[in-house]
Amino acid sequence: MKAEFDPELDLVVERLIRAPREKVWRAWSDPERFARWWVPAPAVCRVRRLELRPGGAMVTELSEDGMAFGPHLDASFLVVEELERLVFTNAIDSRWRPADPEPLLMTAEVLLAEHTEGTDYRVVVRHGSAAARALHEELGFADGWGTVTKQLAAVVEA
Repeated sequence: MKAEFDPELDLVVERLIRAPREKVWRAWSDPERFARWWVPAPAVCRVRRLELRPGGAMVTELSEDGMAFGPHLDASFLVVEELERLVFTNAIDSRWRPADPEPLLMTAEVLLAEHTEGTDYRVVVRHGSAAARALHEELGFADGWGTVTKQLAAVVEA
């Protein structure tokens, strides 16, 4: 089931990536490639676990200086449809425990579709309330998710 976009609760990033879906999928599924684009540069990402399967873990760490790393994301994949769709949430951590992450709960749906020039890439980030959506927007959703999407494109288009 693909959820409908709700402008009161959801935020979206869309981009045409000029690379085949297979390359975009590999950038999501290979921990080394994933670390190259997942956090906005100049910050550095370290991937602890990336298990693309329903129930699989997604655990990353972040470093501002490339030396000291701290927690970034501890999430679980809910849906994995190869080359087409990923859904993950930070409401359930990598140990399948209910989570209360700061600053907010979210579920992200990543959609990859064929396009004559590459991949039609869309990420919908869903929130439980209008207040959580507004907070995410205020915290820089467009800049953060927009930047990592641009970095993803640079990795796969190279």
